[in-house]
Amino acid sequence: MAWRDDQRRELELRLAAAVPPEEAAPRNLHRAMRYSLLGGGKRLRPLLVRAAALAVAGSECEAAWAPAVAVECIHAYSLIHDDLPALDNDDLRRGRPSCHKVFGEAMAILAGDALQTLAFSCLAGAGSAAMAAELARAVGTPAGMVAGQVMDMEAVRGAAGLPEVESIHRAKTAALIRASVVLGGLAAGASAGQLAELGRFGAAVGLAFQIRDDLLDISSTSAQLGKTAGKDEAQRKLTYPAVAGVDAARARAAALRQEAGALLADWSACADPLRSLALP
Repeated sequence: MAWRDDQRRELELRLAAAVPPEEAAPRNLHRAMRYSLLGGGKRLRPLLVRAAALAVAGSECEAAWAPAVAVECIHAYSLIHDDLPALDNDDLRRGRPSCHKVFGEAMAILAGDALQTLAFSCLAGAGSAAMAAELARAVGTPAGMVAGQVMDMEAVRGAAGLPEVESIHRAKTAALIRASVVLGGLAAGASAGQLAELGRFGAAVGLAFQIRDDLLDISSTSAQLGKTAGKDEAQRKLTYPAVAGVDAARARAAALRQEAGALLADWSACADPLRSLALP
């Protein structure tokens, strides 16, 4: 898709410009930040920001670049911290050694901290308190990414059902995906009604994304995933397939994608990139 390719090229330039150069002191910190932020990946979240802004504005929206960079900084920070031995304990990320394997655990923690701070600096520079608040809710507690990570750590397989699984997934993964879509709408001046629809759309897509990720952990290799395959089962994680079975997980993901598609049914062709990204 030409739009996606063009957006990714511009995004990579803006991400590289947002982080201090490796030569700037403290060098090891900036090396670790750049290693993790600029190490590739699908860039789904920032592309959702850009696509949602296009859907609302009807044309490319310069104001949506700041939140696009911000959400990818947050995502990179979350991956650094997720991979730490104290959390999900993974030595592989995006087909390369995890940040803590290259730079050490202490520097990885600090690189994640600095990327989170950088995200909010980007939004402060854009002068939008509403966007900063939206991102903070998605990242923190009680229903954001950090809260979801705690719920995931404390969950016990066999003692919880699907409501608990969905609560974890909605907080740990879907909250940031939902916020990405809403941030694009805010950047483009969406109405209250549009923001509500974008929020519901993002929440459905985010939950479907995590269920699909659960399924891929079972069916894919480490080379295909770019991270350690089978880790959820090895660590007895509370996942949708583990609780409901593979067939039910696939059916739930398909139903969520259908729900998301219906929410955008009346939107114009300017929403096609958003549909394409979120409903593959």
